[in-house]
Amino acid sequence: MLSNMGHVIERLLQGAFICRTSDEEGWRLLKDPARREQVEQHLNVLNRTLSECGAGSDSEVFFCGYRQLGDDERKVVAQQFKDIVNGLIPLTQWLMLVQEAEGKDAPLSEGSPVRLTELQSTIEDTPAFREQLDKLSKYRLFGSQSTQVDGQIKQIFKRLVELGYLLRPNPEKQYYIATGKIDYLYEVIRFINETEALDLEAHAEAATAQGSLL
Repeated sequence: MLSNMGHVIERLLQGAFICRTSDEEGWRLLKDPARREQVEQHLNVLNRTLSECGAGSDSEVFFCGYRQLGDDERKVVAQQFKDIVNGLIPLTQWLMLVQEAEGKDAPLSEGSPVRLTELQSTIEDTPAFREQLDKLSKYRLFGSQSTQVDGQIKQIFKRLVELGYLLRPNPEKQYYIATGKIDYLYEVIRFINETEALDLEAHAEAATAQGSLL
């Protein structure tokens, strides 16, 4: 049976994003400097390193990156970055739709609750929101085949849970919580804006060198 540290290391190597919302016990372990150093040492043996965004805050999110890039690692990182970039438009449009429909001044961030039934009701009552949802649901990232708001929004939320952006604490309820991966998404957007002149491979290498994105 894996220890808590073993569980954390395994999740990091599998590509998980560990935050207070998604795994509070693992997050607290990584917030402890001594135990975090132990995790780092284990990862270093496998040419990995512990990366983070939101450093020093309660919304800090930890994930795994490469220490050094050889040809094989560069291909993996470039593909990961390409996948992220391909999902930026539908993800940002979804974030904007939720923010507008809920009438909030700030976008979703880690720990923010999202009640699907309330959001669905608002969208159904607003033609402009229905049109936005219909377009959004057709993106390959979400892949909805439904023409109804109910089917479209449930497919989108299902995919967001699968991708790690939302957590559904109780499978019997349509209640979701945003994870730290959403804050990571904002970091990716900021990073791309700052380095927009770079090509894909240069983006990926710069992100890895920075030690905070991949």
